[in-house]
Amino acid sequence: MNDQKKVLIVDDNLALARVIQFAMDEAGFETVTAKNARIAYELAQETQFDLVITDQQMPEMTGLELCKHLRDMPEYADCPINLLTAKGLELELPRLQEDLGINAVFSKPFSPSTLVKTVLEQMATPVS
Repeated sequence: MNDQKKVLIVDDNLALARVIQFAMDEAGFETVTAKNARIAYELAQETQFDLVITDQQMPEMTGLELCKHLRDMPEYADCPINLLTAKGLELELPRLQEDLGINAVFSKPFSPSTLVKTVLEQMATPVS
């Protein structure tokens, strides 16, 4: 039986997605990447992920739209979601975090090791 937690990584920047995937794989997670939010949403309908890391600004569908779609799915109601953004100063982050249930926001550039540490903390916290 596979006990690895499944992490969905969504970013249209392939190089950044690979960096995040490498860091998560090294931390012991099973990872799947999607190059945009539309593909990620399709994947989330087929597979239950334990955590989602998504970029905010992407073509076709934003990370915020993805968060809303995921939160509308009962199986993702309590799933930790981490948002990556280069627009941190332009977004109303506290409101978005509350409205969309975003667990953490990482402004680009960010440290992959900090992201891993946050994910490990989120995975260690039991869902209430």
